[in-house]
Amino acid sequence: MAWIEHRYPDAAALAAALAARLEDVLREAIASRGHAMLALAGGRTPFPAYRALAARALDWRKVVLMPTDERCVPHDHPACNLREMREAFASAQGVRFASLTVDDGDPGRSAVHASTLLSQHAGTFDAVVLGMGNDAHTASLFPGAANLAAALDPLATFDACRIDPRPLPPEAPFPRITLTVARLLRARGVHLALVGAGKRAVLREAQAARDPLRQPVAAILDSPAAVHIHWSE
Repeated sequence: MAWIEHRYPDAAALAAALAARLEDVLREAIASRGHAMLALAGGRTPFPAYRALAARALDWRKVVLMPTDERCVPHDHPACNLREMREAFASAQGVRFASLTVDDGDPGRSAVHASTLLSQHAGTFDAVVLGMGNDAHTASLFPGAANLAAALDPLATFDACRIDPRPLPPEAPFPRITLTVARLLRARGVHLALVGAGKRAVLREAQAARDPLRQPVAAILDSPAAVHIHWSE
């Protein structure tokens, strides 16, 4: 399916629009199915949208939020996506969080935990929110990682796996647990949020080359569901 691009004048406008779109998704899911589940990326770009969304008057008790990926660190560590997500959604009373890692972040036990968790949350995501790094990684699908090809396989029968970026990013030198492409694309909609001309140039290259091993974000662009690209200067 072709992607749909949304351009905004600045990051604040992007955050407001993304929050409004996710609110609509949640309201529709709760009204039609009685519950909703989102997979949400970490990183700087989407968190203003999450904070805006958390302030909306929704029946948050019927919503499950899951990180798209997680660093293998304790849940109170500054680098933990789940910790940041809990803070962003502090005003969303009753919302439930599904963690991909165990409390102390042990990589081996976290991989087993994630597999069990995802067997219990096997339904289609109502929406997936992703970001992208300057190396074209998305979630924790890093180019050059040893098991990247398996994680990119759209027919993979496993929903999450451990990824060890090579080299480890100096700002976050930790192994990761990531949802696979097959699981990320089991969604009613995918939203890719980017800020800056540099990220746009990286995305344009990925759109043209369509080589997921070199630019993993390219695998997301082939989603059977709608892919919304939200971009601002």
